[in-house]
Amino acid sequence: MGWLVSEENFDKSKIELFGSKFCIGNGNFGYRGTLEEYGKEQLCALTLSEIYDDNGCGWREPVNMPNPFHINLSVGGGNISVLGSNVAKHEQSLDIKHGIHSRNTTFVTGSGSRVSVSSERFASMAAPELIAEKYMLSADSDIDIVMNAGPDMDVWDINGPHFNVIRSESSGGNTDNHFLIETIEKKYQVSMCVSYLVQTGCDYKQDGNQYTIHLTKDDSFLLTTYAVITKGIHCADPFAESRAKCECFAGKGFDQVLKEHEAVIEKRWRSYDIEIEGDPYAQLAVRYSIYLLLIAAPFHTEGIAIPARGLSGQVYKGAMFWDAEIYMLQMFLFEEPEIAKNLVMYRVKHLKEALEKAAEFGYEGAFYPWESQETGKDGCTLYNLTDIFTGRKMRTYFRDKQIHISPDVVFGLYKYMEITGDYSILLQGGTEVILECARFLYSYSYFKKSRNRYELLDVTGADEYHERVNNNAYTNYMAKMALKCAVDTRAYMEKNHKAEWDSIVKKLKFEDDLAHIDEMHRLIYTPAPGKDGVIEQFDGYFKEEDLSVRELYSRRIKENEYLGSLCGLAVNTQILKQADVILMMSLLPDQFTKEEKRANWDYYEKRTEHGSSLSTCIYALLAAEIDEKTYAYDYMMKAATIDLVGNYKLYLGDLYIGGTHPAANGGTWMVTVLGFGGLRVNADGVSFVPDLPDSWNSMSYHFACRGYEADCKLTKTTMTLHLTGQKKSGFLFNIGGKTYELTDDSITVNY
Repeated sequence: MGWLVSEENFDKSKIELFGSKFCIGNGNFGYRGTLEEYGKEQLCALTLSEIYDDNGCGWREPVNMPNPFHINLSVGGGNISVLGSNVAKHEQSLDIKHGIHSRNTTFVTGSGSRVSVSSERFASMAAPELIAEKYMLSADSDIDIVMNAGPDMDVWDINGPHFNVIRSESSGGNTDNHFLIETIEKKYQVSMCVSYLVQTGCDYKQDGNQYTIHLTKDDSFLLTTYAVITKGIHCADPFAESRAKCECFAGKGFDQVLKEHEAVIEKRWRSYDIEIEGDPYAQLAVRYSIYLLLIAAPFHTEGIAIPARGLSGQVYKGAMFWDAEIYMLQMFLFEEPEIAKNLVMYRVKHLKEALEKAAEFGYEGAFYPWESQETGKDGCTLYNLTDIFTGRKMRTYFRDKQIHISPDVVFGLYKYMEITGDYSILLQGGTEVILECARFLYSYSYFKKSRNRYELLDVTGADEYHERVNNNAYTNYMAKMALKCAVDTRAYMEKNHKAEWDSIVKKLKFEDDLAHIDEMHRLIYTPAPGKDGVIEQFDGYFKEEDLSVRELYSRRIKENEYLGSLCGLAVNTQILKQADVILMMSLLPDQFTKEEKRANWDYYEKRTEHGSSLSTCIYALLAAEIDEKTYAYDYMMKAATIDLVGNYKLYLGDLYIGGTHPAANGGTWMVTVLGFGGLRVNADGVSFVPDLPDSWNSMSYHFACRGYEADCKLTKTTMTLHLTGQKKSGFLFNIGGKTYELTDDSITVNY
């Protein structure tokens, strides 16, 4: 139970949603949950990680490959397709435990015969170059069917085309289609080799990619397709390698390569799975959120992180945002630290580009890209949106004013060290990242002598509806965190790695900046709670018009008009796009009292539009901490089901922003484990403050922390911990104000 996502009947209006909802992937590429008869009009996409292109229009995005599973059927000269035929029965499903997409469709032909189509496909977790499918035809009476099966080269692109085919071969053997593409901008080479194998007891004739099939009611026609994608960034001869690997996988057979894939993904689930008893829908939604992160995670490389829409298409230019550090990272830190390190090292490896961006805007230090791609450069343009009234490009201040991206990167490094206990990352470039981000903040800051404090002026905070504000609370508090991290890094390095520290300081020419960073850490302005406990989101926020979200909506002329930028409806109001102060309190919980958290949650919750998928999970996380379980559960389920029900914005102005929502998926994990499960990590060790939703009888989850691994099971009144890793004793944890040491394999305590 709780592993199958399925939909019955065909609904043309849900093609876009189902493409995202039934997505498969393995971190090397993603394949949208589309049907074999679909083309680019139905948003078919096989989206590559690491390979981006700009065809000259100034808009870089990941490359979509030709669709290897494209199939057209016809009977008596007429096409058979869900898009136009008489569909008697249709089901589309996704087995998230095994990462398998399936479809079963029965068509009624003009003569009254019933033709059934079924298929299964998966993107291999065991062999990240492979995606495979088996496709079966059957009928309830004798019938002749013409099948055309071959890669669809007419690729869906948002701002394409992005490649040229520079080599192509076809053969009559197993390897029927084999080609090498080269991207337009950077000349990246990628090869796809597709092998088609037929297994059938019926009569058929083959002419290239066309099969003329005579089916009887006792026979079936099975076509198995193996597609192998190899990238020139990983091998010297992708064309030869794709052929060799494709022949190898085809030789193993579908059942064997599926078995190898299932072994890997089942092993991952043993760490990542969360079991919930008493609430089947929440069980499915939480597992589905984890699944969507797993299929987008870069298990194979440090060269990329998780894009804002995963690998479900080219939306948001396939860029990595602050989402990766703030929303997605913690699940991997607690479940598979090696993968978390890949995500963190992606930023470390691109420090050079962050330094270049800071210099571009006249600052020192590291200003990380708002939209980072495979090169580490910023893919965000200054004119990022289009005014739907005038058709003119709108100036936005995401690229140059959302300076919190650099503290967010430091936060990721800090959480990595805090949770894993692995400080060696400081010797692998982490120290330089922390220091250069601190230097950037100092360079950007303004020292106000009359108040003896550093301020951060002209910024855009987490709430993007209010651009170019002064002293945004989220930005200033995260900046202080980053500065403290720099101060603490200095103390740690001087104590434990003095020679390396001296070398780094000399290399960075940081001697004069050490005192500046220390002073700014002590004197940076962080808005304090007022008498009512509420922290002002930015200077002058309380003076803005105070109205409800409903009233704001009533003023819209067009439904999709953008509410932010410099002239949007929300700009001079207190309406927020997404969590800002609430996010700050969720990430830095020890800096605020429970009463202050409640006061701010009460104030900002009713003023937040939740116009971003990043928002509801954060309100849920803080609601869990202030004992608002009903709100916490409801907001968590909104985040957890966003890709199940399609409750998300499809357009930002006229910009298509569909696809999956990894930030909401990661936020769901945080609410479930850190919120309801109560897992906390601090300097003293691990503590638990569990509080399950009323509908949950129990919850079980796994976590790793500082070299220990444990399974945790919570009921309404008890917690059982079972150590599963190599360390079997000496695990300290606190629950209910009492500290325990786990000296045996397991322990059960009341709370």
